[in-house]
Amino acid sequence: GGPEPGSDAGEAGELVVKELDLASLRSVRAFCQEMLQEEPRLDVLINNAGIFQCPYMKTEDGFEMQFGVNHLGHFLLTNLLLGLLKSSAPSRIVVVSSKLYKYGDINFEDLNSEQSYNKSFCYSRSKLANILFTRELARRLEGTNVTVNVLHPGIVRTNLGRHIHIPLLVKPLFNLVSWAFFKSPVEGAQTSVYLASSPEVEGVSGKYFGDCKEEELLPKAMDESVARKLWDISEVMVGLLK
Repeated sequence: GGPEPGSDAGEAGELVVKELDLASLRSVRAFCQEMLQEEPRLDVLINNAGIFQCPYMKTEDGFEMQFGVNHLGHFLLTNLLLGLLKSSAPSRIVVVSSKLYKYGDINFEDLNSEQSYNKSFCYSRSKLANILFTRELARRLEGTNVTVNVLHPGIVRTNLGRHIHIPLLVKPLFNLVSWAFFKSPVEGAQTSVYLASSPEVEGVSGKYFGDCKEEELLPKAMDESVARKLWDISEVMVGLLK
């Protein structure tokens, strides 16, 4: 929508809402096709959607839900939009991960969690995958003037935790704690906005941020061989390579 009549606001902006289901590769492909047909440029892509500690479920394509949505859906989305991002350069990609990546690891023998499923571990695995994806993508984008960085937003008051069961008697206390210590959605979005728009990070790529500052990563999140292997397997899983 444009500015209010008589206001001092600048040029009018426009918000367009489109359907995108990251649990469906078909939906991701349809969305990207529409984007490429309708949008002449793409300056910023923020991979922000996610699912958290859900019961064992599978996506439309048969992937474990957390790995399928949090990693594979975004992996395909980003790859299909890379051409437009490159032609729009300088442009930026922002990936939202989590501090909980520290408790995950990439088990190439059971990426789909069919041998065993732990909802907490699988969330952490998907968030570690976000970081490995970011670092490998940054390597591949060197010299293109497209940057990609990853962040953790902190604990934010959203409905991301809707699958967590909190006993009825504890809920009032939990609500009190969340209002006292959790970030509001606006506060939680600040690092994403910073990476998407701040001149301070122009040209910065492959880094991990929290509270608008670069942070250190554990060695397992910087393992280049694991990042490349995960990329190669992800390409096959989403159908980019046969």
